[in-house]
Order: sequence, then C-alpha cells, then structure tokens
Amino acid sequence: MFYEPSEKDKKNIDNNFRYHAPKEGQAEKYEEIRAQAKALAEKLISFCPPSRELSVAITELETAVMWANAAIARNE
Repeated sequence: MFYEPSEKDKKNIDNNFRYHAPKEGQAEKYEEIRAQAKALAEKLISFCPPSRELSVAITELETAVMWANAAIARNE
C-alpha cells in the first residue's frame, strides 16, 4: 500500500531538502549561535570529567546548533 503525500507534506519536503542561501542578517545569527554554543562546550569540558556522557552532551550541543541554524534558514 502506498500513501499520497499531502500538499503540506510536499511543501515541507521541498523546503527541507533544498539549499537555503543566507539572507541578510542570518549569517550574524549563525555566528552568534555558534559562539554561544562554543562557550557552553568550553564550560562543559572544564566542569565535567572526560566521559561518554560528556561526549554525548557535546554531540547534542552540536545537534542543537545545527537545528537552530536550520530553523533560521528554513523559516525566515
């Protein structure tokens, strides 16, 4: 059985899988998000012992930055 995607689904897929050239002001937002995440990563590394948990925390922080930037790129 196959399902027919809705128009909303088609629109979301088209938006999520295309290149989003930065618009005016977005590059500055990306830089600020990365800078804040880097500062937090540095705090985490100085407060937490080396461990799997720390590695996961850093990875999830990287993921948060990626999704935050995607939110800007896809929705502004």
